[in-house]
Amino acid sequence: MFAITAARISFDDPVSGLEAGERPEPEPRDGWAVVDVRAASLNHHDVWSLRGIGLRESTLPRILGSDAAGVDEDGNEVIVHGVVGDPAAGDGDETRDPGRSLLSEVHEGTFAEKLLVPRRNLLPKPPELSFEEAACLPTAWLTAYSMLFGKADLRPGSTILVQGAGGGVAAALIRMAAQAGHRVYATSRSEAKRERALTLGAHATVPTGERLPEKVDAVFDSVGQATWAHSLRVLKPGGAIITCGATSGDAPPAELSRVFFLQLRVLGSTMGTRAELATLIEMCARTGLRPDIDRVLPLDRAREGFQAMADGELFGKVVFTV
Repeated sequence: MFAITAARISFDDPVSGLEAGERPEPEPRDGWAVVDVRAASLNHHDVWSLRGIGLRESTLPRILGSDAAGVDEDGNEVIVHGVVGDPAAGDGDETRDPGRSLLSEVHEGTFAEKLLVPRRNLLPKPPELSFEEAACLPTAWLTAYSMLFGKADLRPGSTILVQGAGGGVAAALIRMAAQAGHRVYATSRSEAKRERALTLGAHATVPTGERLPEKVDAVFDSVGQATWAHSLRVLKPGGAIITCGATSGDAPPAELSRVFFLQLRVLGSTMGTRAELATLIEMCARTGLRPDIDRVLPLDRAREGFQAMADGELFGKVVFTV
């Protein structure tokens, strides 16, 4: 079968490690399902894997990708939950299982014609969602959903800031937060991305690091080092930072005196549970809320999508069709 693999690790030139070509088809096993992939979406996780974060050279080649929608062996249209873990090991939450992984880390990923995945990781795809839209939900949108509705403890009408408006998680946060009735501010270095954030439902946007018109109840930060100080400064007393990544580096000054004096909360969030993905899918089907897709490419042009992500040229998701 045709697949996109990580063949080499290069921190400085991650896209150079990509290879496209034939790989063995997955062999069925008890408790697992083979899915004919119809669409798969790209995440920053895939680029970081090519940099050696989460992947070791000794495990290569590895098929990349953690998001997919397709058709199972029984002809059912399905969405794939990308977290492979044991809910019992995490008190009912597979994201808390110390041995959890994402597809493409331990098991082969979704950028292929066929995918082998635990059967419990399959959820029905509603007819309201296209395969391309459905493939965007399991990582970026699920991460945003879990941050916003599972971790932040906000009520409708709250004021929030989304750092780095161009990313897939950030775009999902703006969409869902506006839908839920929050007043949303967003930042970006790019004027074009700030304009796009307004079309997604942001109340107002500012260049990265600049003063906001008011303090906010919560900040959603996946940027890390470059925005951390700003995120702390814009919070109301008792406010929260919810972080799901650190694309600019993970070692900013903690500013603990500000954290304890203002009684701020710092919350980490990784992906989301199967149950959260089910409710996210239902929300999209009922409300008409849809992921923002920057471009759709056939799988054999995956390198173009990887390069655009590495260069920061995206607003929304890159989807590969099979």
